[in-house]
Amino acid sequence: AGVSSFGISGTNAHLILEQAPPEPESAATDVPGDAGPTPWVISGATPDAVREQARRLREFVAERPELRPVDVGFSLATTRAALDHRAVVIAGNADERLAALD
Repeated sequence: AGVSSFGISGTNAHLILEQAPPEPESAATDVPGDAGPTPWVISGATPDAVREQARRLREFVAERPELRPVDVGFSLATTRAALDHRAVVIAGNADERLAALD
């Protein structure tokens, strides 16, 4: 498609537009729901805040069994503030993770 513009002061512009080339299909990397040990980082301003965060995370995950551990671990590591007191949970399966969050 061509687009022309004619300005009052005599400036003329013409653009030729075309569709972008298709992007190549990327190979999907399917990670199984329980991909083995995945670190979950928990932090808080105080040790009690870390324990409370762990309790809330346990409740959240227990109510949503469809969550993939690698997604939770990624979100905890990249979207949460790293406060002064921290803990890391590393477990091989869902039951171990929930027990470690107690």
